[in-house]
Amino acid sequence: MRNRPQVCHRGFVLCCLLTCSVYADMQDETDIETTSVSWFWWPSWSPTSMSLLKSAEAKILAFIQNDVWSRFVTLPNQNRIWTLKVTNKTARKPTEQATQTPLVMVHGFGGGVGLWIHNLDALSHSRPVYALDLLGFGRSSRPLFPSDASLAEEQFVSSLEEWRQSLGLERMILLGHSLGGYLATSYSIQYPERVSHLILVDAWGFPERPQPQSQGSEGQGSEVKKVSPPRWVKAVASLFSFFNPLAVIRAAGPLGPGLVNRFRPDFKRKFGDLFDDDTMTQYLYHCNAQSPSGEVGFKAMSESLGWAKRPMVQRVNLLPPSMPITMLYGSLSWVDSSTGNQVAHIRGKSPTSVILIEDASHHLYADQPDEFNRVVQNICNTVD
Repeated sequence: MRNRPQVCHRGFVLCCLLTCSVYADMQDETDIETTSVSWFWWPSWSPTSMSLLKSAEAKILAFIQNDVWSRFVTLPNQNRIWTLKVTNKTARKPTEQATQTPLVMVHGFGGGVGLWIHNLDALSHSRPVYALDLLGFGRSSRPLFPSDASLAEEQFVSSLEEWRQSLGLERMILLGHSLGGYLATSYSIQYPERVSHLILVDAWGFPERPQPQSQGSEGQGSEVKKVSPPRWVKAVASLFSFFNPLAVIRAAGPLGPGLVNRFRPDFKRKFGDLFDDDTMTQYLYHCNAQSPSGEVGFKAMSESLGWAKRPMVQRVNLLPPSMPITMLYGSLSWVDSSTGNQVAHIRGKSPTSVILIEDASHHLYADQPDEFNRVVQNICNTVD
């Protein structure tokens, strides 16, 4: 498996940019939209709203062929998690599908349930599939997040566990993309009895940030001199550290949608078989032009240049040895797939697989959906 350079600031930002009880107690999607915290500096002239996000998402989800259950799942603290449940409407024995371990899909930074549109039908063939908007993202509630990395991570993870309890799911196959992979791993460490198989899709936040070599150590067995970034690069990185990652979208006001189209034209191509317009970039814009709640939580967990303050590679040894893990990477992604080999080495004889999907970038579920769906379906079949 070939390695790729670790994430750089520009590649990471552009990728992200454009990258309570059971059912009776849940509120219907037609209820009043999720209340967001107040951000006094958030430009009111941005052409976005939760209603526009709802409309953009509805246009995407209209392509789902199977049965869709969609609701806000209300947590004990009254935060709400926007949730889809997709089941196979042509199943000969629906009761059999209901007994299968459900697949739970957690999106990455700046994403939402709509980005799984190429996957939901295929993966719900033999089992229920749940997709949710993380707390602070998409249509879910956008509460305040603490500035401490461990506390921000815990708020994300606790909301996932409360979501699971509200739905009454005993066990699940847990799949997370990018930031979702980081949080899915943290969840699996805390609640291993709830996870039958952990699937990490181009997971963010695993590797440790390389330490710069001192001048005295460069000559000791190392013939390659590491070049320090120019001062202007350091200055820009320092400036960005004061802002939320996607602040530029909100600051652009009416120019925001065009900015997303400009920096993420690949999303138009990825979903070109479904839409010949800017539906997907509009969805991305409305997901990220709202109050920056989960974005603040992510910033709290991040070092400058996109590294995690608490690298997950330092904690994967806390996962149960018996828990199967599959790590999927896109061959063209900015995420370094060698981290998967490092995780496999740390886990020793524990079941750990690393799979590279060719001709796929960071969003491999959209770049190569057929192959992605085949691989994930095979993984699910090993569970039950």
